[in-house]
Amino acid sequence: MRCVIYRESADEPEQVDCRQADGGRAVVLDSLKRVTGGEFCWVHLDDPGPGDVQELAGPLGLHPLAVEDAGEAHQRPKRERYGDVLAVALKTLWYVEDGSEVETGEVMVFTGPRFALTVRHGAADPTAEAARRLRADPPLLRFGPAAVLHAVLDTVVDTYTEAAVQIRTGLAALERRVFSPEREDLTEEIYSLKREVLEFRDAVQPLVPVAQDFAGPHAEWSEEMLPYFRDVADHLHRTDTEVRSQDELLNSALDAHLARVGTWQNDDMRRISAWAAILATPTLVAGVYGMNFAQMPELSWAYGYPLAIAVMVGAAALLHRAFRRNGWL
Repeated sequence: MRCVIYRESADEPEQVDCRQADGGRAVVLDSLKRVTGGEFCWVHLDDPGPGDVQELAGPLGLHPLAVEDAGEAHQRPKRERYGDVLAVALKTLWYVEDGSEVETGEVMVFTGPRFALTVRHGAADPTAEAARRLRADPPLLRFGPAAVLHAVLDTVVDTYTEAAVQIRTGLAALERRVFSPEREDLTEEIYSLKREVLEFRDAVQPLVPVAQDFAGPHAEWSEEMLPYFRDVADHLHRTDTEVRSQDELLNSALDAHLARVGTWQNDDMRRISAWAAILATPTLVAGVYGMNFAQMPELSWAYGYPLAIAVMVGAAALLHRAFRRNGWL
C-alpha cells in the first residue's frame, strides 16, 4: 500500500511510501486526514488481502458492495456510483508472445471529492505508468481525482492497443501457415488463439459503453475534461473494432483450414483408390489363371506366360497414365 498527496500549490506532490513507513496503513489514514482544500490523495493498493480494503472503507466512505467488489478479482468491466464515490472496474491484460496467450488482471478505480483509490489484482500494474503520465502533465492535476481515473484508463486502453497489434502479427503468421503447401494440423493453434481473442473481447467490449459515458455530455466532470476522455473512448473503439475483426478472421481461418484438411483427405482417398484400381487388373488376371483349370487358353503355348505378364503390366501402365492425367496421382 502506498499513497501520494497532490497539492495544486506545490511543484512536486508529497509522496508517502507506506510499505517502508513504520505505521503501514496508519500512514495512509493519517495522510487522508491531512488532505485539505485544493488537495487530493491517491492511494494505491496492490493485491489486497482480507480486510485491507475494509480498513479504508470508513475513511473513504466506500459502500459495502464496492468493498466486496474490490476484494474480488473477477469483476466485469463496469462503473457504479455510490453517493459521492465513483467505482470503475477495468481488466488489465498483456500478450505473451511465446505461448500466444493473453494474460489478464484487474484494477478498480474509486474516485471521491478528495481521493482516488486504485486496487490492483494481477501482475500488470497500470498505476505506475499512470503516475508517470500525471507527473509529465502537471496541468492535468487541476481536474483532481478525475485526472487519476483518466490516466489509469488511458494506460489500460494503450495496453489493449499494443496487445491487439501483437495478436494481429501472430494471426498473420498463422494465416500464412494455413495456406502454405505444407500439410500441418493447425486446428489446436487456431482454437487456442481464438480463445485468447475471446478473452480479449471480454475485457474490451464491456468497457466501450463506460468510456462513451465518460466522454458524453452528461459526464460528471467539467467540460474541459471531456476531450481527454473522448480521446480514450476513440482509442478503445478502434481496439474493439480490431478485436472483432480478429475474431472473424480466426473463424475464417479455422473454416479454411478445415476445408484444406478435407481436401487433403479427398486427395489421399483418390490416390488410394487409383492404386487399388491399378493393382486390381493384374490381380484379376493372376486370379483367373490361378484357378488351375485343365482347359484354359494359352496354357500349352510357349509365349502364354510372357503374354499374361505383358497384359498385366500394360493394363497397369495405362491405368496409371490415365489417373495421372486426371490428377489422381
